[in-house]
Amino acid sequence: KKKVKGEVTAYHLTLLAKNIKGYQNLMELVTAGYQEGFYYHPRLDKELLSQKKEGLIALSGCTKGEIPFLLGQSRFDKAKEVCQFYRDLYGEDFYLEIQDLGLESQGKINSSLVNLSQELSIPLVATNDIHYLEREDAKVQDVLLCIQTGKALKDTDRLKFTSSELYFRSSQEMGEVFSHLPEAISNTRLISDKCNLKLELGKSHLPLYRGPGGRDLDGYIRELCEKRLPQCYPVLSPSLKERLETELAIISKMGYAGYFLIVWDFIHYAKKKKILVGPGRGSVTGSLVAYLLGITNIDPLAYGLLFERFLNPERTAMPDIDIDIQDERRGEVIEYVRKKYGEDNVTQIITFGTMAARAAVRDVGRVLGIPYSKVDRIAKLISFNRELKIAIEESRELKELLAEDGEIKTLFEIAQGVEGLTRHASTHAAGVVIAPDKLTHYTPLYRTNKNEITTQYEMHAIEAIGLLKMDFLGLKTLNVIEDTLRLIKENKKKEVDLDKISLKDKSTYRLLSGGETLGVFQVESKGMQDLIKKLSPEKFEDLIAILALYRPGPLHSRMMDDFIDRKRGRSEVKYLHP
Repeated sequence: KKKVKGEVTAYHLTLLAKNIKGYQNLMELVTAGYQEGFYYHPRLDKELLSQKKEGLIALSGCTKGEIPFLLGQSRFDKAKEVCQFYRDLYGEDFYLEIQDLGLESQGKINSSLVNLSQELSIPLVATNDIHYLEREDAKVQDVLLCIQTGKALKDTDRLKFTSSELYFRSSQEMGEVFSHLPEAISNTRLISDKCNLKLELGKSHLPLYRGPGGRDLDGYIRELCEKRLPQCYPVLSPSLKERLETELAIISKMGYAGYFLIVWDFIHYAKKKKILVGPGRGSVTGSLVAYLLGITNIDPLAYGLLFERFLNPERTAMPDIDIDIQDERRGEVIEYVRKKYGEDNVTQIITFGTMAARAAVRDVGRVLGIPYSKVDRIAKLISFNRELKIAIEESRELKELLAEDGEIKTLFEIAQGVEGLTRHASTHAAGVVIAPDKLTHYTPLYRTNKNEITTQYEMHAIEAIGLLKMDFLGLKTLNVIEDTLRLIKENKKKEVDLDKISLKDKSTYRLLSGGETLGVFQVESKGMQDLIKKLSPEKFEDLIAILALYRPGPLHSRMMDDFIDRKRGRSEVKYLHP
């Protein structure tokens, strides 16, 4: 409901999953909080809690829980009524949560909680309101709150915690704090023993691809490959047939026929709708099956590409097929997949933006009130994509500043505490997940500030729980190609088939060798232009070499210079094996 001035419309409640059913109910509840009950924060109502109670343990929450809040207002009868609701709902799995953070207001609340526990026979459990791991992290937490709210430590109206006890207390510390309530401590073990959730990590949960007429998937993928085989290879050599049989056998053994067919299906849809799709990216180009299905447009035999780099029985991780799709029509393909496999079964993946080293130094410097010019000079001493610890090791100037200036030392100590923390959540640029049934059986869902629905688990967790993750990469270059083809047709009255463009056109290589690469995918940067002019490509294999050489390793090890010298005949080529 809408917030009324002065009225509290949302309280905290702790829910723990006892088993897989409880875990699934918890994911459903968390999802509903974002998708249905969001108002400043994700919220749930008691009706929904009642519908999804199985397999869950409920604790009454911190001081912002409904029961402690009511007790803090001396509304004992109302608190008792709420207690009875949760006891009726969760039975023996409802506990009154009691905390001691050294707050003056908690004394009264805790006394009332003990009385409620005795009167209603509801067990107590001792917890701590944990916001950071160690007691000394309280300072870092204080600065982090200022960063999040745009305040400085000197501001008197800023949000701050009034306790420095919000850390992960040891069992000994908890025992000392609640020595007068030993049952509240022993109940922590009881709750722990009740929670027997075991997730089957590493087990694949692939969506079901339904072959036409209920066809066997292994047989259907074979049929599709054999139908296209003579179109791609006019001469069917024994080695070619052996390669196909080997790949099909491995795909069948690993149970991935459906996976290949899912990808084949939406690429087939995209091409039918004249949505441009890239020729292939990554290790999947080593698959003959992928080539015959039209998933890639690169002949793996012509370039000596290995299937085993993409898929082999020794590899437990699910194979990864990245698909380049025309950027402005990417949404059409995702929508097709949603409709085919179910709106509840398909969504995009979340990604978390974290606080990088430079940003951490700048933000902490602002919060501490250190002059901007001083902070800016220090931040510029930190290399991009470097952790603060490594940046200090690499810079003598930083080491000297830390040794000489106590203000800078404090700045770096706190900045290292916030470095790497999640700053915001957004939608992954490419990742899409497809589940065999409702996604909330595997992952909770989230609603971004752009109103997009994503998973709450990031891509590595999605892979760990065995869901099919695919990268639908929106490529603007394909938009440019589409516009170019359209303009050629309009102005020159010619239709160009991309698949039939010669890879041996000398005029093209002359243009590239002159550094005329503006707008050309992957080779338009200044560094790439310089490399391409030095190497002067004359054939497609030269372009492959250029893309392989323009990497940090070859660039910093003279491998690139050696390659150019050998190609130009200035240096002899020597092989380890004759």
